Amino acid sequence: MESVRVVVTGLGAASPLGLSVEEMWAGLEAGRCGLGRIEAFDPTGLPCELAGEVPEYRMRDYVPKSHRKATKLMCRDIELAVIAALEAVTASGLVTKGIDPDAINIDPARVGITMGAGMISCDMAELAPAVAVSVTDGEFDIRKWGRDGLEHVTPVWLLKYLPNMLPCHVGIIHDIQGPSNTITCAEASAHIAIGEAAQVIARGDSDISLAGGAEAKINPFMVVRQCLFDRVVRDYDGPPETACRPFDAQARGAVFGEGAGLLVLENLERAQDRGAKIAAEIAGIGQSNSQGALYDRLEPDGRGIQIAIAKALDDAGIGPSELDLIIPHGTGVPEDDRAEAKALEAVLGAAVEDVPVWPTKSMLGTTGAASGALDVVAAAKAISEGIIPAAQNFSAPAAGGRLRIPTEAEKKEIRYALCSSYTHGGQTAAVVIKRFEEGTAG
Repeated sequence: MESVRVVVTGLGAASPLGLSVEEMWAGLEAGRCGLGRIEAFDPTGLPCELAGEVPEYRMRDYVPKSHRKATKLMCRDIELAVIAALEAVTASGLVTKGIDPDAINIDPARVGITMGAGMISCDMAELAPAVAVSVTDGEFDIRKWGRDGLEHVTPVWLLKYLPNMLPCHVGIIHDIQGPSNTITCAEASAHIAIGEAAQVIARGDSDISLAGGAEAKINPFMVVRQCLFDRVVRDYDGPPETACRPFDAQARGAVFGEGAGLLVLENLERAQDRGAKIAAEIAGIGQSNSQGALYDRLEPDGRGIQIAIAKALDDAGIGPSELDLIIPHGTGVPEDDRAEAKALEAVLGAAVEDVPVWPTKSMLGTTGAASGALDVVAAAKAISEGIIPAAQNFSAPAAGGRLRIPTEAEKKEIRYALCSSYTHGGQTAAVVIKRFEEGTAG
């Protein structure tokens, strides 16, 4: 990130802790948990009945009147992306077509968007009538599906569930005409999207870019899938707020959730010219792809995570001891947490005893493609507020764990913060953000 300095001028979030950045941050700072029994559908009988769900909302409150008909073509993932994008753009002080078509202060052709999206599952109620008429002798009949079932599916049904529809809807609402891309690398998607958007600005292909990710994993298909992979907290009979325990000796699995996080990234010179309030600066990015022997678990030594973090630190031009905060992926799945901890310990070296590692998924859940963006938003707030909230559900480290996980809030001047993520497909990513300071980068 040397050619052009890229800064963050707007933040947006929709999470289990609220429909805004401030609500999410207030919840994190207070140690409040957004996890509870699933309400989107009846989870009775599933090994895990817990999830992190976004509070109720009315979509008409988040789109211009001219775009309200299009909400019929929005799945939950798209809706969350649109909500977070509106807050991020508004917070940045930019005026787009979606904010006020009579007072636009951007060149749409110089604005881009890069978003992470996940595996979008369809609404079962939409397909039920089609499936019902496609059954022969109690079994699904593919020929009957083609002949009779598809007639019960709306012709534009697929448009609700394509991953690229997230940036498309956001782009249409705000009239974004610059580079657009969709990253579908599961939990690493948002960090990769932020890195790519920053690079697009750095090489001069746009002046502004929206970047982040969104995903809604509270769907029967998604929950059953995670249960089959044995990644969830199973048969948990304690309080929901204590279920997810990243890096803790009593960790039993992950709790999944939904959310969206969007950042407005901007060329520093342009941001300063318009007097924008700068929340943070993108200092370094790193990625890798390193697949272990088992698809459903990380490499035991977290090799891919090590590579991504080392690249991000090198890109930022700093050493491990200069980090003031790390927000890890930390899902609460014991084997994965153990691998990630080993990776962090290997990269940090002697600094492992000094750098605070603050997991957020004990309060937000694992929100898929949104998780990395929500973590960067949280890191930016920690930098601006000068505080690292206490980690929740951490009482004793898992065997051999050496990470310094704060169990009490710490007031601290934070200059550099690292956020990292991984997938079970081998992709890993890391982003270093820093407190903005006048003068040269670094």
